[in-house]
Amino acid sequence: MNAFASAYFFNKQWTPHPFQEACWAAMAQGKSGLLNAPTGYGKTFAMWFGILDHYYRQDTATGRRGLHTLWITPLRALSKEILLATQDVSQELELDYRIELRTGDTPTHERQRQRRHPPQALITTPESVHLLLASKGYRSFFENLAFIIVDEWHELLGNKRGVLAELAIQHLRTIQPALMTWGISATIGNLAEAKSILTRDEGSALIRADIEKAIRLETLFPDELEKYPWSGHLGTRLVAKALDVIYANHTTLLFTNTRSQAEIWYQKLLEADIRLAGQLALHHGSLSEELRLWVEDMLRQGELKAVVCTSSLDLGVDFPAVDCVIQIGSPKGIARFLQRAGRSGHRPGAVSQIYFLPTHSLEIMEGASLTYAIGQHMIEERLPFIRSFDLLIQFMMTLAVSDGFRADALFDEVTRTHCFEKITRDEFDQCLLLITQGGNTLHGYDEFHKVVVEDGLYKVVSRKVAMQHRLSIGAIVSDMMMRVVFKSGKYLGVVEEWFISRLSVGDVFWFGGRSLELLYIRENAAVVKPSHATRAAVPSWLGGRFPISVDYGKSIRHVLDDPHGNYPELAFLRPLFDEQQTRSHLPRENELLVEYNQSKYGYHLFVYPFEGKLVHEGMAAILAYRIGQANPRSFSISSNDYGFELLSAEPFELDRQQVVQLFDPAALMHDINHGVNVEEMAKRTFRDIASISGLMFNGYPGKQQKTKHLQAHASLFFKVFAEYEPENLLYQQAFDEVYDLQLQMARMHRAFLRMQQQQLIYMKNDRFSPFAFPIFTESFRTRYSNEDWTKQLEKLKKELHVG
Repeated sequence: MNAFASAYFFNKQWTPHPFQEACWAAMAQGKSGLLNAPTGYGKTFAMWFGILDHYYRQDTATGRRGLHTLWITPLRALSKEILLATQDVSQELELDYRIELRTGDTPTHERQRQRRHPPQALITTPESVHLLLASKGYRSFFENLAFIIVDEWHELLGNKRGVLAELAIQHLRTIQPALMTWGISATIGNLAEAKSILTRDEGSALIRADIEKAIRLETLFPDELEKYPWSGHLGTRLVAKALDVIYANHTTLLFTNTRSQAEIWYQKLLEADIRLAGQLALHHGSLSEELRLWVEDMLRQGELKAVVCTSSLDLGVDFPAVDCVIQIGSPKGIARFLQRAGRSGHRPGAVSQIYFLPTHSLEIMEGASLTYAIGQHMIEERLPFIRSFDLLIQFMMTLAVSDGFRADALFDEVTRTHCFEKITRDEFDQCLLLITQGGNTLHGYDEFHKVVVEDGLYKVVSRKVAMQHRLSIGAIVSDMMMRVVFKSGKYLGVVEEWFISRLSVGDVFWFGGRSLELLYIRENAAVVKPSHATRAAVPSWLGGRFPISVDYGKSIRHVLDDPHGNYPELAFLRPLFDEQQTRSHLPRENELLVEYNQSKYGYHLFVYPFEGKLVHEGMAAILAYRIGQANPRSFSISSNDYGFELLSAEPFELDRQQVVQLFDPAALMHDINHGVNVEEMAKRTFRDIASISGLMFNGYPGKQQKTKHLQAHASLFFKVFAEYEPENLLYQQAFDEVYDLQLQMARMHRAFLRMQQQQLIYMKNDRFSPFAFPIFTESFRTRYSNEDWTKQLEKLKKELHVG
């Protein structure tokens, strides 16, 4: 057994798991690999003692010093958790193995000190690694690196930050060929592919723990069932149910999908029970570091009764006092739900207790779907990004502002990554041309001549260009953020510019769990003071739209196949299901329900694929185009996660065969290009691509360009490329991302194939069904304020003879 692990585990009176011993053995043999194990069973120690064994067996023997381990995490909260756990080992065993943290919150003087006197281990993020690579002489900093550990690899794999990790790791292998790379993941469906992408080594190890984490799931039911539900209607009405759970447990985490929802729930809980004041906290990524760290410390000490949070706390964090989790609203994915459940009972053998709190009546059935999915061990795959040329161009600039690079060597290097293994030399050369001459279109403008070539070495000589690039490193682009501060200067966090721009002086909004009155705007700061107002606006961040996963959609459709199945959620929903069957039809798994009816608002076509809101929006646009080909007319579109609606002022009654033809997967690409404004979607996507690639600069800290100016700037580039260089890689990437990410083209095609094979149930109804009503109300919610929406809803019900 590993000597360091043996000593530490003996002191703690622990026994190692077989998967931990397997990891230590593989690392001792110099292998890379991927570890898959449930949360709370010691994945960190499975890596850490292998690292310590290598260091004291080899590095101290040879006298090598410097950075030995790079531990990459996706979240700042997780980074702090790893730091505390590993520092405890060094203290317990009295080791001189120094571990430090480097994230976006690390002060500049600390970063400079770390460069001069590197620790043995650095816990950091993908962006911070690239910032290190953008420093002069970075090779000496990494020359003794032995390990790269990528924590929660599945979380990075499915987005562009995973590409950042791929590029950095492959480049560090050119400095240290014997580098061992390990990934850690608790929830991912495509483990073998995830391992291959990370390690790029056929001989690497895949170690899976033979442990099944016990999860106890319970759905919170309302006192009365609303047969005609609408989105968001039920959620905060269950505050009392949430309070019962909170008081029955030591510490509860309440997870929401969006920051705005977290702000609302924090206020509603306090309004419902003032005793929670001082025991209830709020945690999300837009709050100040000071507040976030305070919440995390209080959780570790067990001083808080409950915390309302977002995904900022759902990865890998270990708070022993947390013995219960509440998921507010649909988690949209099985893996996300399991991750959040794992925050409770975060220790070997403990049961993870999680409650599902639905936000509308129909969402109650998702409790049964989650139970089914967990029982069937359904976990989503994470699809990796490929051909992200904006990040390749950014990486070229990163190397150019440090020590420079040679084209042939870099081409060989990047084609060893999964993301760029299929790019051609011509495409690579186009990226080179863009950073040296602005490509084929912008060569007449000196500002795009960023990189010079001297004796085959590509490098940046302009200090201004180098500074602007370092400020732009990363794969996350958001609208301009405005600081929220008191007049004293105390920093509270950030909100997006577009939200503040809608407020007038004197308006009140909720932020960080406080009511704040806007005093004035100074440069990029919203200056506020505390308010005692009980009504307030809620910031809405634009990054909060989650699509439901493919597997989650399958599990929802499956539980509908047997509405009388042995699930308490289905028993509770029986009156709603009976009403659906009476007024229309309750679709089974092999059936596709389509409803057509008329109301005072026009003629409605409702379709229920259960594929998620994002896919439904694209489907609806395609059906509108196909119907309009035969009978030109205008449609308005509404959708939710279960279905979508086409509404026209003119009748468009279809026969059964015409409905079947609507779901023909043939000519899907043609109909998308003609029925969906793909160009406008690509234009907006291009803004992020232009920012990541460095085509445009977002501004200096405190002096960022306004969002509308950035969009106008990006639109100008987009128009120039469309007219003069349509083969431009960044221009083409914008369309690829629209098809793959926004319209989810591949998933939509599979859905059309499935729907064509299902038995069509085509109902012509005289009134709305319970499934139709929440979709119809989606189009009305944006027309009315929060104050009058409930009254408007009751009016709608009377008009439509429902409820």
